[in-house]
Amino acid sequence: MLFTFKELKKKYGSQYKVATAVKNGEIFKVEKGIYSNEKHINGIELVTKKYPNAIFTMDSAFYYYDLTDVIPRQYHLAILEKRKKITKKSVKLYYVKEKHFELGRTTFKTHNTTVNIYDKEKMLVELVRNRNSVGFDYYKEIINNYRKIADELDTRVIEDYLEYYKNRDNIFETIMNEVF
Repeated sequence: MLFTFKELKKKYGSQYKVATAVKNGEIFKVEKGIYSNEKHINGIELVTKKYPNAIFTMDSAFYYYDLTDVIPRQYHLAILEKRKKITKKSVKLYYVKEKHFELGRTTFKTHNTTVNIYDKEKMLVELVRNRNSVGFDYYKEIINNYRKIADELDTRVIEDYLEYYKNRDNIFETIMNEVF
C-alpha cells in the first residue's frame, strides 16, 4: 500500500519517526513524498496515488478495457486544463476543459488497483474525435473491438456525451457506421 508523507507523519507522529521507520525497513521511500509498506510497487498504483484527481484516458483506457493489446509506453492521464503541468516522462497529459472533465468518469479495477478512468462510451467518443491523431491500424483495431462489445454500450449515454461537442453529428454518424 502506498502512503503520502503527510499520511505517514500523521500515523507515526513526527518526521523523525517516519525517517526511523524508513531506516528500519518498515516502510520504503518510493519517490519524493510517496512511501510504501512493500518493497516492490505497481506503477499504476503509484500514478494513482501521486495524481489522485487525474483520469486515465486514451491509450491507457483502451488497454485497460482490453480494446487493444498494445501496451502504452506512458500513462495517459486527463487533467483539468488549468492544473499544474505534470513533468514525468512516464505520463502523457491531456488537458481537458472543465465542462468535459467529469463526463464519463468512473472507477475501474486493474492490476490490483482501483483507478479513475473514463467509461467505454466516453472513450469511443474520444477515439472518433481524435481518429486523425492515432494510427490507422491502431484505430481500426480498437473500432473492431468496440464492434464486439456493441451490445454492452449504451447509445443514449453516447448521445448525452455528444451534446457537449460542436461536431456531434459527424461523430455520432461515424460511431453508428463503424461500430453499430
